[in-house]
Amino acid sequence: MSSFFSSKSKDLQNLINKYIDVVERCALVFEEGIRCYINWKEERFANYYKDMVSLENEADELRHDIKFKLYSYMLIPESRGDVLGIIETLDDVVDVCKKVMEQMSIEQPDIPENLRPGYLELSELSSKTILELVKATRAFFTEIKLVENYINKVHFYEHEADKLEESLKRKIFEHRDIAYLSVKMHLRYFVEKIVLPSDMAESVAERLSVYVIKRRL
Repeated sequence: MSSFFSSKSKDLQNLINKYIDVVERCALVFEEGIRCYINWKEERFANYYKDMVSLENEADELRHDIKFKLYSYMLIPESRGDVLGIIETLDDVVDVCKKVMEQMSIEQPDIPENLRPGYLELSELSSKTILELVKATRAFFTEIKLVENYINKVHFYEHEADKLEESLKRKIFEHRDIAYLSVKMHLRYFVEKIVLPSDMAESVAERLSVYVIKRRL
């Protein structure tokens, strides 16, 4: 990050690194938490959900510290806005991961055994999308020429998630052993929720692409 920040902003660099680390852990906790829920490991899911709540709180604290310090160092105003925009939108990814796990904890959808592999794969794709976004964000501050490579992977995994989302929804509504439409709607709802982090990650990646162009001008 030395080329982006002044030599006096080491603590700001460290805060941003810590924040990106939290986003990375959120992606991993999200995938493992959903995996535990789908495999009926209720206690482990509950523990992962607690971890996610703690991560969201940590992210919020770091975000506030970063916002304060951004205006305490010699960054040009345009760069301040870009960094703040990255942090704020990454925070949306963290928030949605926590919200999905919270809703699963509250509503406890009963996922049929033959649909579980699809939900598992969907959570994995959402996690992979976020992890590639994390790499893109790190590269933005350290080696900008690599950003687009990671962003391309974000788009790839998000597109795969979208395709699986549609396929899984079709399976739900074609499922002959699910008698009630309300149950199908509930299962469809959680398909949309599990894929949401990948959609959010792609939105952040698109914003990051714009910031890369601005830095190169």
